[in-house]
Amino acid sequence: MPTGRSRLRVMVIDDHTLFRSGLSELLERRGIEVCAAAGDGEEGCRLAAGLEPDVVLLDLRMPELDGLSVLERLVALDPGRAVVMLTTSSDERDLVRSLRSGARGYLLKDMEPEHLVDALAAVVDGETVVAPEMTSVLARVVKGGKVEPGRRDRFSSLTPREREVLRHLAEGQSNKEIARALGITDGTVKLHVRAILAKLEVRSRVEAAVIAVEERILQR
Repeated sequence: MPTGRSRLRVMVIDDHTLFRSGLSELLERRGIEVCAAAGDGEEGCRLAAGLEPDVVLLDLRMPELDGLSVLERLVALDPGRAVVMLTTSSDERDLVRSLRSGARGYLLKDMEPEHLVDALAAVVDGETVVAPEMTSVLARVVKGGKVEPGRRDRFSSLTPREREVLRHLAEGQSNKEIARALGITDGTVKLHVRAILAKLEVRSRVEAAVIAVEERILQR
């Protein structure tokens, strides 16, 4: 979380009033400040420029100025801005276009609230987050179903426990959920995740999850 601020500041851009209101209330109840909630892309771009939220949660399907156009504008104004698509679309093309246009995440609206909060924290820490349901799609698109040279050797260096943690991680579970499932502490899970990223030579949980899909670890 950025220094000097007591709470994570999030902005919501979504044309559905009921969803926008419900999401804002949900985030506020979990200690996240919703600094603005805009109903259209033009208003969202204007507000984001002045408020400088830590993360922008952006709907993909909106009338007039759609989510991808808003994303491109926001990133053009501030390349370092963290924008996460929050959508109902599980279309491979939407995922790819969003990430290529600079989105720092692609999440689905039916996700659990706790997972959303964890995802926002990960984005602020510099990670790219993708809905677990879309991990296999991402693996296919990014790698074409082929394992990079040397990657299999890096994967084989994982301990049995690290492979267990990676399997749960690729299923979209938070550190707390992994800790409960494996009967270990949150801190131990964090250490395992750091070791996994280091051994696989990747920077984010998403990249590690892609490798898990490639190695078919989820099917074991």
